[in-house]
Amino acid sequence: MKMLVVSMKARMSGFTLIELLVVIAIIGILAGMLLPSLGRAKEAARKISCLNNLKQLGLATSMYVDENNGYLPPRSHPNRWPNRLLPYYRSVKLLYCPTDGETLEANNVDLELHPADAAPRSYIYNGWNDYYLPLFEGDRKWRQLAATGDVSIRENNIKTTSETVVLGEKDATSGHWYFDFETYEDITQLDQNRHLTARKKETDGGNGAGGGGSNYSFADGSARFLRFGKSFDPINLWAVSEEWRNVAALTD
Repeated sequence: MKMLVVSMKARMSGFTLIELLVVIAIIGILAGMLLPSLGRAKEAARKISCLNNLKQLGLATSMYVDENNGYLPPRSHPNRWPNRLLPYYRSVKLLYCPTDGETLEANNVDLELHPADAAPRSYIYNGWNDYYLPLFEGDRKWRQLAATGDVSIRENNIKTTSETVVLGEKDATSGHWYFDFETYEDITQLDQNRHLTARKKETDGGNGAGGGGSNYSFADGSARFLRFGKSFDPINLWAVSEEWRNVAALTD
């Protein structure tokens, strides 16, 4: 009788194979439910860190403008915008969005002369297309002409500073420094869906409308998150002229 009681206790204290498989299955289901939420929470934290970077770069741009007679950094090559703004933001780590992980490489430029231009970079600067085009009378080589001098747009050329983008998040594979919005090929240099912080809808069609978007800094020194496509539609926030601002750019 004593041995029978011991045997029953031993049987009650353990799991059968079926019970063990059920427990494992439940744990798997719970993990499958929790991991996407944890992933979105981590991305939300990275998005906030990235937004802070752009806020600091926006403030650096404002300080640059104050000390350069109201002019923003020119679209020059070399000594580009990261290097010109460096005295105001100081740490090149601010050029790097945590969401990019280890995907970005340093740029092949002179590290001693232009250290910030050489640093890995997640952001792209407004090319101010609609300002430069009339300035160079529509010359096809206007980009080269603008790049060789210190000609630049002034803050008072921007009527709505809080609604005009200065910096946005670029595609991780893009080596472009300045963002041009004239054609669809130019627009692909921009990543408008860097941060996906909500569950995608089945009706998205893959365009990021289910919660995706990117961070931007503005000409007044502010920074904020915009949903996919909202830097172009309904207003082109990259432009300064009324004509260009009110023409929706192709974003699909």
